[in-house]
Amino acid sequence: MPNRFPKLHNAMWPGLVGKGSPGAEPAIDLDTMLDMTVKAEADGQKFEGVDLFLFDPHVNIDATDDDIKRLAAKVTDKGLVVGSVVAPVWPPTGGGSAMGLESERGKFIEQVKKACRIAKNLRAEGARSYGVVRIDSAAGVDDWYKDPEGNQKKIAQTFREAGKVAQDFGEKLAAEGEICWGGMHSWRRMVELLEAVDMKGVVGFQADMAHTLLYTMGYNAPEDAILPENYDWKDQSKLDEALKKLTAALRPWTIDFHVAQNNATVHGSGTHDKTGRHCLADDPTGKLDIPRVAGYWLKDDQGRPTRAVQHICWDGCMFPNDVMMKQQTWNNILAAMVKVRDQHGWNA
Repeated sequence: MPNRFPKLHNAMWPGLVGKGSPGAEPAIDLDTMLDMTVKAEADGQKFEGVDLFLFDPHVNIDATDDDIKRLAAKVTDKGLVVGSVVAPVWPPTGGGSAMGLESERGKFIEQVKKACRIAKNLRAEGARSYGVVRIDSAAGVDDWYKDPEGNQKKIAQTFREAGKVAQDFGEKLAAEGEICWGGMHSWRRMVELLEAVDMKGVVGFQADMAHTLLYTMGYNAPEDAILPENYDWKDQSKLDEALKKLTAALRPWTIDFHVAQNNATVHGSGTHDKTGRHCLADDPTGKLDIPRVAGYWLKDDQGRPTRAVQHICWDGCMFPNDVMMKQQTWNNILAAMVKVRDQHGWNA
């Protein structure tokens, strides 16, 4: 019998991230992203849900209760559910830096509060029974390095305040480790931040396979590199050792997980800064054996599923629109997700 958990989700934000700004490709609307998700099939299996970015034109962060009801119906009518949601905490989307002035940090907290309200309402509408609210520091690495210790304390304080807001809504926050976010740009600093926040079970880590590969390389934090300089990617044993060290540190904090591929490079598009390049699941230049590497995150040291996440989500941002409009793209992605669940999932 095939494993039933974790549930397989598709991210809707690849239709938005790096798109819609001057010089960038246009955004892909939510209805189209949902339709591509529903039509995907691999080995007789389908996507079971979606994760959402709470920002226009997909979802207005100031959505009314009736708007949220319509959103819930839009998703569930297609046989899907909602898992995790992304809070628009960045300055261009109405938020503010988690290490900024008090007014900026207040905007950050307010966006988290609005996101938690939508997440809670989706639960009440029967469209959501698991998942987190995703955040990051909304601060650049260069600015962070101007005062590393002082800025890290500010981010921790902001995350702690945001965590208390999430608790009031019955929600959890997951900070997505990416090399482009100050204070979260290296695996060591990420662990340090989570320990400083000290709200395990409420504020945790979101592991993305593409972004965390860059952690091992020390991109933006060479002092925290795990892989040696000029590493030979044909040497699987060294990569395994690096991933074991990385996941031993961050897996205990992981409450949300993104399946992804990366070719050991960075990429930016539109207004999005350079971060770990997301590649297609079947990209021949990809450095990750997706099912193998996912196991480091989804299983403990004894090889048992941690069951720390109820769903896993594909994340592939900044692909060209013509690639995203091909149904085979999503069929191939789903096939990779199925392999991950077959090897590392479980049945209730």
